[in-house]
Amino acid sequence: MNKNTKIIIGAVVIAIVIIAVIAVYIMMDKNVIGIDKTTLSANSVEELSSIVDQIYQGVTVELYNTQTFEIDLTDQASVNSYTGLENGDNIEYAVVSEPMISSQAHSLVLLKVKDGVNANEVAKKMSEGINPRKWICVSAKNLYATNSGNIVFLVMTENTQATTSIYESFKNIAGNTGEVYEKTIEDEPLPDDMILQIPE
Repeated sequence: MNKNTKIIIGAVVIAIVIIAVIAVYIMMDKNVIGIDKTTLSANSVEELSSIVDQIYQGVTVELYNTQTFEIDLTDQASVNSYTGLENGDNIEYAVVSEPMISSQAHSLVLLKVKDGVNANEVAKKMSEGINPRKWICVSAKNLYATNSGNIVFLVMTENTQATTSIYESFKNIAGNTGEVYEKTIEDEPLPDDMILQIPE
């Protein structure tokens, strides 16, 4: 084997090693060169509820008395109250997690959109349409809405740290998300008819 042959073989071996290292790196990091290898999926209400449980496991702020249940997509008022959407026409199934005590402003919604529906556009509509003061006596302070694949996520709470922690937990589980819609809710004074009038 002459010297030139040895050089060629050595160069080929180095090239193979470099390609192998790059391939491993791409497989370990789904975000390299824009490759989307991880998005959430769910094929039932139960699987959506399981994702909610996983989200809570990664939350660093203690939450109280939360209960996760299915949203009735045939009930337009419920769909609007929980998601901010006008109806459930584009939703395959959805769940919401809220406190059993209504004086706590906290809502976490996960839903799966139907095939062909733009999930991130749904997330945007939810962020714009949801009423952060739906509890009347209390209000959410901030919210996040986004998607991972065909799963749409929205969270809003009265505790900004809790909202952020829940969003970060979802993001860690999801792997890849679409555009994120974040909103801070300004405090508004109570309507006059809800203010207790004390006689002089």
